Amino acid sequence: MKSFLDENFLLTTKTAQDLYHRFAKHKPIIDYHNHLIPQQIVENKSFDNITQLWLYGDHYKWRAMRTNGVDEKYITGDATDEEKFIKWAETVPYTLRNPLYHWTHLELKRYFGIEEILSGKNAKAVYHRISEQLQSPEFNVRGLLKKMNVEVVCTTDDPTDSLNYHQQFASEKETFKMLPAFRPDKAMNCDRVDELNQYIDQLQERTDIDISSFQDYCKAIQSRHDFFAANGCSISDHGINQIYAEDYTEQEIIQIFAKIRNKQDLSLQENLKFKSAMLIYFAELDHEKNWVQQYHLGALRNNNSRMLAVLGPDTGWDSIGDFNQANALSKFMNKLDRTDQLAKTIIYNLNPADNELIASMIGNFNDGSIAGKIQFGSAWWFLDQKDGMTKQLNALSNMGLLSRLVGMLTDSRSFLSFPRHEYFRRILCNLFGEDVENGELPNDQEWIGKIIEDICYNNAKAYFRF
Repeated sequence: MKSFLDENFLLTTKTAQDLYHRFAKHKPIIDYHNHLIPQQIVENKSFDNITQLWLYGDHYKWRAMRTNGVDEKYITGDATDEEKFIKWAETVPYTLRNPLYHWTHLELKRYFGIEEILSGKNAKAVYHRISEQLQSPEFNVRGLLKKMNVEVVCTTDDPTDSLNYHQQFASEKETFKMLPAFRPDKAMNCDRVDELNQYIDQLQERTDIDISSFQDYCKAIQSRHDFFAANGCSISDHGINQIYAEDYTEQEIIQIFAKIRNKQDLSLQENLKFKSAMLIYFAELDHEKNWVQQYHLGALRNNNSRMLAVLGPDTGWDSIGDFNQANALSKFMNKLDRTDQLAKTIIYNLNPADNELIASMIGNFNDGSIAGKIQFGSAWWFLDQKDGMTKQLNALSNMGLLSRLVGMLTDSRSFLSFPRHEYFRRILCNLFGEDVENGELPNDQEWIGKIIEDICYNNAKAYFRF
């Protein structure tokens, strides 16, 4: 029987072990999508205790604690940090077979050298042991990133962001890069006209452009897109439940925007047309600058209206949605490709039922202009666990070229999430190792090793031009 979390964790064959330790383990990390706070990186924030670093904002853990019957006081409430950590530690033994069990112990081991199983019994001792370590400079934010061999982090930033922290960081010539990513979701969200108008006013103030027409709006957005590019940005990102691809005319969008500025509610059809027009406009800007555009599809957000009213969004009330993805996605990419304005694109899928759909769809628009131009992105959110990663890798292998995948990302708000890259790399190597030992692939470790190095690092390095 193997020991839990030993050096060959998740590696079930000798070939898999050799592949991981020789080719994957030591590759640097390019984390091209996360939700880290730039200010904390610039200020090299230190944390007083493990709760601040580990539990604040982590709705994965919050959901597990609620399911385990933990009162909200010990999750987002006014309990002390130590009390909150103890409640999490008491929950951990009940997370068996949930990825949180693996992530928790992998992070404890990789960052803090703690190999014991976390529970309520040792919670206080672990809490104080880690809190003591956190007082050392090597456990400040930058130290944590360097400990994981991070080369690039791309944060997620609204077009109205000043990027002052990115500018300051760029001037410091640090050993790793922190780059912005353009996330214009609020600029197209016309579900609530009053909120969109407030956003337009913010954009107006930021750009010093009087936005009274749709043309003005496009001009203001382009100015921010240009500004992001001037500050090292080469990636956009969209967190939407599905692609919008309604037919529209320019005159229709001009009229719809006028209704928005006059604070008139839109019909459903007007809503969909406006979102469709904005997605196309963002994509055209991305193509013009040779950016990579990312689409995170399939989340059904803010399901619990009672708790949303109390805690706000991104607090653990989201789930997988069952949206109809194929027709709109095909129509959207075809419209851009028809005029040769389809940028490098990564599509992330949250519903595993759509894995083969996405894996086959990307082949429609991989035109040979660049290897892996259209990507089926790594498993994310509810799927960035062993089963979800395996299914995504298998779907891509069966219908595309796994060898051209640009690898893993954290998509996290936590500075302790970077062992997810290790988790992904182990699963990747195990798949190849099993195929070799089953006689399904030749035992050519040098070539397979090259492919693994490419997936873990080289492909992303070339694709994003970092």
